[in-house]
Amino acid sequence: MPNMDFLGWILVGFFAGGISGAVIKRGPKGCLANTVIGILGGLFGGWFATEQMHSGPTSGFIGALVVAFLGAVVIRLVLDAIDSNNKRSGGPA
Repeated sequence: MPNMDFLGWILVGFFAGGISGAVIKRGPKGCLANTVIGILGGLFGGWFATEQMHSGPTSGFIGALVVAFLGAVVIRLVLDAIDSNNKRSGGPA
């Protein structure tokens, strides 16, 4: 993958979701949750790396996987914070 585009970040996100689910014990669990979190994390990590950090396109599978993994970890921790906040307040009405 010499140049990561939208589809590339989604594909790498599949792997990143599984890895983040194995490493981070907080947040949603399960195959579907890991897949969705990985895709969102891949898209978020790719966007953050290219747009906000002004880095060039991430080349290579390993570099893209690291960026997508970090994005998936951020998404997983945000979802865990939202879920734990709902549990403390009694959940949605």
